[in-house]
Amino acid sequence: MKKEKLRILVLGDSRSFHIERYLAELRRQNCEVLVASIEAGRIDYYQLRWRGPIRKLHYLLAVRELRELIEKFEPDVVDAHYASGYGHMAAGALKNSAIPLVVQLWGSDILVVPHKSFLHKRKVVMALSEADAVVADSQYLLDEAQKFVSLNKTLVEPFGIEKRFIDFHKNVYSFSSPLKIIVPRPHEKIYNNSFVLNALGPLLGAGAIALTFPDFGSLAIEFKWEIKNAGYRGVSFYEKMGRESFLQFVAEHDVYLSAALSDSSPVSLIEAMALGLIPVAAKIPGVEEWIRDSGALTFDINDAKGLKDSMSAIINSNDKRIQMRKRNLERVMARGIFENNVAARIDLMKQLIVAL
Repeated sequence: MKKEKLRILVLGDSRSFHIERYLAELRRQNCEVLVASIEAGRIDYYQLRWRGPIRKLHYLLAVRELRELIEKFEPDVVDAHYASGYGHMAAGALKNSAIPLVVQLWGSDILVVPHKSFLHKRKVVMALSEADAVVADSQYLLDEAQKFVSLNKTLVEPFGIEKRFIDFHKNVYSFSSPLKIIVPRPHEKIYNNSFVLNALGPLLGAGAIALTFPDFGSLAIEFKWEIKNAGYRGVSFYEKMGRESFLQFVAEHDVYLSAALSDSSPVSLIEAMALGLIPVAAKIPGVEEWIRDSGALTFDINDAKGLKDSMSAIINSNDKRIQMRKRNLERVMARGIFENNVAARIDLMKQLIVAL
């Protein structure tokens, strides 16, 4: 390595909380990091210029500027998050360069984007082909990526939860009355929150459950109108809050619920398992990879009766699922600790540099 500290250029959406958290941990683990982003966020980052009115072309048109930034910053490695955007951009900027490229995959990156058009698929394939290493948060996502192209070096590491927040794991496993259910996914079509509301409407009406949703997402206003028009009671919302406060808030609930139509290895699920909530989730591969053999409850996508029956089973049983909660915590401690997983990514980057 050229320098005492590993010098990393991270490419990603500077508005993303995951990027913000990742950046802080890289620095805590003695890395020198610069984030470059087209999107305008709140963290300390290098702003890549927007060019022209067509947003989809901004990444392609920023290749030259990125190449100039690489020459000035002289990173040991470029770490691009999201293959079709920043991964594709980095692949163009690093052409004929000896600097290794790591591409971090996200769920929709592989599960949705490449299927939009031939051009989208081509961008993803180029990023994956040029990457010296590809990191995914689930084996399922990595397997799906390898259907497009044979990958070089790979690593499966979820983002996970910070070790210090394991202390928020529930001290008491008794259930609230009504049962407190949190659905911590923003109001977007892919997260299917309206389905949750309608499927559990009868339990809401009976006062058996209380539902908590985030107050944000592009469909949040429509969702609130839906609640008002249907006359649902027992539904509350939370605004964005600091990480520690948010995890303490999550720990106050009994059940974590996700009805996502597509996902990889959701951080929110890992957090819920770490905190001692009972996970209830739609059966999709990335989620099942985490809750397989744990005793968690699942239901088929858009199966309203299946979801309602799962919740009724919790409400009408005295089983506090103590062993399931302990197994979930053990699984998180083994594979879902954020600091350990970032350290594994740093080791991967060092291996790439030594191999040059």
